[in-house]
Amino acid sequence: GDLTLGQQVFDNNCAACHMGGQNSVQPEKTLQKAALEQYLEGDFSVASITTQVENGKGAMPAWSGRLDSDEINSVAEYVFKQANGNLW
Repeated sequence: GDLTLGQQVFDNNCAACHMGGQNSVQPEKTLQKAALEQYLEGDFSVASITTQVENGKGAMPAWSGRLDSDEINSVAEYVFKQANGNLW
């Protein structure tokens, strides 16, 4: 994924609820690595993040059909990099 595109997609679509890696709807479900490890279905991986972005879960809407595959892959790579590097 393109990390520059991923950050743009995040800023334009995800930051409303996930500004700074937080979660304004369900505060415990942040984008911090520990929370992703706990709440993501599957493991802490780009593939699991991609699945959640595509299909949504709980209060999070599905982005498949709203974002193209390059945008989804790039934002998943960006979220993974931010969480894995403790960059939020």
